[in-house]
Amino acid sequence: MKSRILIIAAFSLILMGAFSSCKSKKKVTAKSEIGDIIEELPCEDKGKSDKNFFRASAMSTSADLSLAKEKALLLAKQRLVTLINSNTKSVTDRYVNEREIGDAAEFEQKFENMTREVADETINNIVVTCEKASVTEEGKYHGFVAIEVHRDDVLKGIDRRISNDDKLQLDYDKQKFQEIFEEEMEQMAEERGY
Repeated sequence: MKSRILIIAAFSLILMGAFSSCKSKKKVTAKSEIGDIIEELPCEDKGKSDKNFFRASAMSTSADLSLAKEKALLLAKQRLVTLINSNTKSVTDRYVNEREIGDAAEFEQKFENMTREVADETINNIVVTCEKASVTEEGKYHGFVAIEVHRDDVLKGIDRRISNDDKLQLDYDKQKFQEIFEEEMEQMAEERGY
């Protein structure tokens, strides 16, 4: 009976050794190759534009927490300005194509310059909708931020700038521009699933 138990124990040890040697073969995992895949970063869901708001989110890393947050905010602002410029460029292109404007190229150029200035100016009206931070095992900080600006702030800025420019004012139909602007905002919201 003792010899039978010893044989079973020896056989068990051999099997355990065989299984453990199979496990010791190198496995390629997502963690070891590229790191953990993150489905959604903090604040990312609050940085998605819809038909009423231009929004942006960003993340930054630094050895200093406040610097990580500041860099994330700066990146989010840059993304927001780019989004506003892109949207107003589409609106301007459509507006010029739908209206008969004397010197369309000059109007478009002046209008684009003006909307860039409005986008830069609008950044003063941003609202921070989310701000979070994390720290890694190495002591590095990640700053996450999401910001937004209401579309009406952009429209008001455009109206204000146009009222100060006699030449632009001649070819500007506020109602038509606003209609195209709203259509572009709707389209942007649909593309993003809102």
